[in-house]
Amino acid sequence: MLRNLTLSTAFDTQAIIAEAISDSSPVILSTVTSNARSRQVALSLISACSEVLPRLVVRLLPDRQDNEEVRPITDPMKILVLNSGSSSQKACLYEIGGTLPNRPPACLWEGRIEFGSDTATITAKNSEGAVLKEQIQVSSHAEVVRHLLRTARDGKTRAIGSVTEIKAVGHRVVHGGPHFEDPVIVTPEVRAAIATVSPLAPLHIRAELEGMEIIESILGAVPQVAVFDTGFHRQLPQAAAIYPGPYEWVENGIRRYGFHGINHQYCAERAAQLLGKDPKSLKVVTCHLGNGCSAAAIQGGRSLDTTMGFTPLDGLMMGTRSGSVDPGILIFLMRQGRLDDQKIDRVLNQESGLLGISGISGDMRDILAGIQRGHKRAKLAFDIYIHRLRAAIGGMAAVLGGMEALVFTAGVGENSPEVRAAACSTLEFLGLKLDPELNGRPSLDCDISTADSRIRVLVIRAEEDWAIAAECWKLIRAPAQVGTTS
Repeated sequence: MLRNLTLSTAFDTQAIIAEAISDSSPVILSTVTSNARSRQVALSLISACSEVLPRLVVRLLPDRQDNEEVRPITDPMKILVLNSGSSSQKACLYEIGGTLPNRPPACLWEGRIEFGSDTATITAKNSEGAVLKEQIQVSSHAEVVRHLLRTARDGKTRAIGSVTEIKAVGHRVVHGGPHFEDPVIVTPEVRAAIATVSPLAPLHIRAELEGMEIIESILGAVPQVAVFDTGFHRQLPQAAAIYPGPYEWVENGIRRYGFHGINHQYCAERAAQLLGKDPKSLKVVTCHLGNGCSAAAIQGGRSLDTTMGFTPLDGLMMGTRSGSVDPGILIFLMRQGRLDDQKIDRVLNQESGLLGISGISGDMRDILAGIQRGHKRAKLAFDIYIHRLRAAIGGMAAVLGGMEALVFTAGVGENSPEVRAAACSTLEFLGLKLDPELNGRPSLDCDISTADSRIRVLVIRAEEDWAIAAECWKLIRAPAQVGTTS
């Protein structure tokens, strides 16, 4: 029977088998919870079935003949996007038709997991406005992710009838290292290459690779696409990419990689749309300000410089990350015996930035509230943050030889008029004029500068998930018109 399946039907059959295994796992386990050894055996059997049965379908398929036509996908595609973090998991489901729209559509379904020590908080909603929020016990990271994805198919947040409707899955991969620039179809070889850069972002890479394995266990051989946060910056000029250390560093792959590239690229393209400009000629400085922060200088759709470097620790002051510090400080503290490599990692990544200076929080909202209460260290943290942001904007403008647009994006960039106003307050010498009223009540994807400002100031919503879905569509679908629908 299986030898008579079409390739499309085979992929759907794989997904149905995997879906059935995933759904029946809790039932199987519930019958053996009283016996630890039996439970372990059941887990092993479930794992084996999840691995073997879906792949069996593809192994039984006849090989495609060289002259067999590969027909392009022409029906609307449902594309799932996973954004896996060290302590959170985001997912969105989009449907894209025969042309790629100019503006991001609303997703059919979206979900999020916040992992605690032994529980996880799950939130999900669909395009009809149904919302689910629940807290569950963490049996395993993978099982919680499966539970989240089931909310797209079942219950009040249902958006699809079966997982077989999902035709592609995109993954944000935080670091492509020296191997990857463009989005790629995930294969065993691609996974192995991604794993080699795990030391540069261990928590993120581990979660991203696990996400790929989970999707394979649920959907079988449905195409998965890796989209790299470093990819947009891979063509940085050497003068911007290479650190002034021994040249052996370059030979060993130590260079500026840059991060937040998916959103920097999207924001530059969206800015050109909003301004009616040709993206190939636009000079724009983009400021991605969230818990992690970076700025980029973009000309002609190409990244010429960015503040993050070999790791996401470099550059601007962030929520809990220090950004750039004098390496001599670390040498000094190590010689005093006060820091080793693990303490350095913890201090710079988790105990610095807004949190480290203020002593109250790494969240800009808490910092601003602290300032209102007269908290001096909160004010100091804000002042350092703004000082470094202004310096970065000025530096990026110098790299470009001037700028036509300044973009604020991500959580802080989109939602903090105080940060935008303070960052722009010393840039009037460049001809930048912020409209206080527009800045105080902006809608997303809008211009908040005055009519006579020589530099347009834009607030653009971060759309990393949509950008990943669009890359999946372009990579998997046959060539089609792009950007012809609104």
